[in-house]
Amino acid sequence: MRSVPDKETLGHIAELFKGFADPTRVHILCLLLTEGELCVTDIAEKVEISQSAISHQLKSLKQMHLIRFRREGKNILYSLADDHVKTILQMGLEHAQCE
Repeated sequence: MRSVPDKETLGHIAELFKGFADPTRVHILCLLLTEGELCVTDIAEKVEISQSAISHQLKSLKQMHLIRFRREGKNILYSLADDHVKTILQMGLEHAQCE
């Protein structure tokens, strides 16, 4: 039988799920799930909000360790941080579609 995680771990879990608590952030995560790496310009175009608003959301997602980035020339490309994020997002989508 598992024990309840310590307060620090519980805090990390709560932070993780904050990333999924905003429709714009979830939209960005879904784009990265389905399309792979994207730059800010492409994300802003697809989400239909300003680049500055996207940059703000990307900053939050990076702080929550839900996305990662790499530089390619002058562009910064964003992607999901790891397979755990992909799994959580896929499970959330499945759960939402079952309602």
